[in-house]
Amino acid sequence: MPEQDQQPPLYLVTGVAGNLGSSVAARLLADGQDVRGLVLPGDPAADRVPDQVSLHTGDVTDTVSLQRFFAAESGRELVVIHTAAIVTVDGGFSQKVHDVNVTGTQNIIDACLTHNVRKLVYVGSTGGILETPFGVPITEPDRFDPDAVVGYYGWTKATASQLVLDAVRNQGLDATLVYPTGIAGPDDYAFGPVTSFIIDYCDGKMKAGIEGSFNAVDVRDLADATVAAVERGRTGEGYILGNECVSMEEMFRVLSDLTGTPQVTTILPAGAGKVLGHVSDLIGRVLGKNLRMTSFAVYNLTRNNLFDSSKARRELGFQTRPFGDTLADTIDWLEREGRVITRAA
Repeated sequence: MPEQDQQPPLYLVTGVAGNLGSSVAARLLADGQDVRGLVLPGDPAADRVPDQVSLHTGDVTDTVSLQRFFAAESGRELVVIHTAAIVTVDGGFSQKVHDVNVTGTQNIIDACLTHNVRKLVYVGSTGGILETPFGVPITEPDRFDPDAVVGYYGWTKATASQLVLDAVRNQGLDATLVYPTGIAGPDDYAFGPVTSFIIDYCDGKMKAGIEGSFNAVDVRDLADATVAAVERGRTGEGYILGNECVSMEEMFRVLSDLTGTPQVTTILPAGAGKVLGHVSDLIGRVLGKNLRMTSFAVYNLTRNNLFDSSKARRELGFQTRPFGDTLADTIDWLEREGRVITRAA
């Protein structure tokens, strides 16, 4: 009797309604893969997920919903790409951030082991990697030290990354980790830090900058590398996915060239920025709000943002488009969405 055709693998993508998750799903679909995505109940961004994705409502903190998400036909090969996380510029403790970033990742690890998943690709963050002195490129660590990184978000990502590495070394999990720097690009319906920065600049809300740098990667390039990690990423290895460092002054110049917005020329010294960040923290606590320019946000601008992505370029074929192209595409998308109005330069 002829052998039955083997079913193609089923790709499970958490956080599929997010900017990176939806981009990963789109890349997988372009490769002809079968994709199932996990979305939060009532998430309005779910409407933006490609139609070919089979959507499952659930939460990485809810193990019952994960059982349904992982359920598949007997013998069906499963591949998991775990992008779900809460990113925050608030450096203080948050139970919700812990539950999603740490407990949620442990739940995904447990489900992968229970269901004998062929491969897990975990999306960590360079925020969980120890900073080096200025001028010294930051490379992938063999082990994480959560208590030595700055900010609670970094603590959660370092802790979760170590959970994945421990599962590889102690429980036989086949997993690869990727560590993006900042994420930028169009279709960011969560309006993350870079997108919000562009909106504020175009609206004239950005009166001054802080001496520092951005390191952000186009979400489409991150998706390509994340998908490549399924087949090309080595078990138990991590890969930094970074880009060129762009100074605040250069960021302002490019944004003004692209939008016609008058260029902001006031750049505050890093020390003054740190003072303003602490003041913002105090105001936020009094008002009960999370403001954008927190001390943790200032830290991310003024820290060493020089990351070495040579390992990812060599082993994953990671490539990055110029940051100016990413900004142009993002501005075009924001204009179509009615979030910014560009002016004649």
